[in-house]
Amino acid sequence: MRKTFPFEDPPHKPPQVVAGIKNKVRKYLKRERRKALPDGADYWDFDCRVGQAEPGEVVHVAELIKAIDSAAASGWKSVYIEILAKPAVRNGRPPAAES
Repeated sequence: MRKTFPFEDPPHKPPQVVAGIKNKVRKYLKRERRKALPDGADYWDFDCRVGQAEPGEVVHVAELIKAIDSAAASGWKSVYIEILAKPAVRNGRPPAAES
């Protein structure tokens, strides 16, 4: 998903617009995670970017909602969100060093 969301919508109040943006992002993530994984992959990983303009700043998927909140609090007119899904493989835990 690559989309610019405006924070101003005439019939809605600003907190309601921000909640709608966060809802769309969560819904997109949930939809992508339900897709079938290719062979050899364990889970879907996401490359996320958030910014005022198109390239945006790299953000971890867990920090995406906080980034939307901080953009709204900073007074931005709109926020650009880019979320790209990619299959990934979990790394095992490193062996514990015994002392």
